[in-house]
Amino acid sequence: MREPRITLITRPGCHLCEDAKAALDRVVAVTGDRWIEKDVTDDIELEREYGERLPVVLLDGKEHGYWRVEEERLLKDLTTPQL
Repeated sequence: MREPRITLITRPGCHLCEDAKAALDRVVAVTGDRWIEKDVTDDIELEREYGERLPVVLLDGKEHGYWRVEEERLLKDLTTPQL
């Protein structure tokens, strides 16, 4: 099984993070992809880079968005063939 294309950077107690998890669950229900979560409290570098903008969605290791999941855009980007 290949690595998930989507990573969600979060922090415990973050209400926007909970909203983002629900949004990602809706997206992957359509695409069949998987996503993983990384907690900034476990990684000082993630905290430094993303601490003020949580949650952050990474797609294929690149920042796709933060604070809110743009579901339609993410669906499009997941289903568009990569060059």
